[in-house]
Amino acid sequence: MSAVGRRRGPELVQAILDSALDQLSTVGWNGLTMEGVAAGARTGKAAVYRRWSSKADLVAEVLRAGIPPVGEIPDQGSVREDLRVLCRGMRDAMYSRSGQALRSVLHECDSESASRFHELIRSVVTEPSARHVKSLVRRGIERGDVRPDATGDYVADVIPALMMYRSKVCGSEWTDAEIVEMLDQVLVPLLRR
Repeated sequence: MSAVGRRRGPELVQAILDSALDQLSTVGWNGLTMEGVAAGARTGKAAVYRRWSSKADLVAEVLRAGIPPVGEIPDQGSVREDLRVLCRGMRDAMYSRSGQALRSVLHECDSESASRFHELIRSVVTEPSARHVKSLVRRGIERGDVRPDATGDYVADVIPALMMYRSKVCGSEWTDAEIVEMLDQVLVPLLRR
């Protein structure tokens, strides 16, 4: 690339992150190399290493930047409907390119490398999900459709834990019907007055 057409700054960083995400999507954690990322970004390997000293650092940044946030859930009139909207947002994040890359990384990398991503999962996936569930449960308590003592951490963990387990172990794709079934069979009865 000529000096005139050379990318710098945020444009180059985005090209590198996009290339790393492409690598994760096509060759996975084990096949991703800094050289491959550089080639995909049409830059030199040194440009990648200047910003990220290791593959794990680069992948962590890709995942941190790429997992879409669920966002606020407008009041749907009942805790069941609020949670249905939340679960659909969580599903969309899980099956986004970055969400699929995160699952691939956790599946492929060794335990030492995987432990590096636990904090990332906690901060980007688990804690925001639990905060959303707790917020919606509090809204349901205020509305009167949730029992007042349903505010514990275990209640907030049910949806993300079940969604991750059934996705990873059982291969569920979490259709809208599966989300409704989970809410009607597990969470709504757990929350009822």
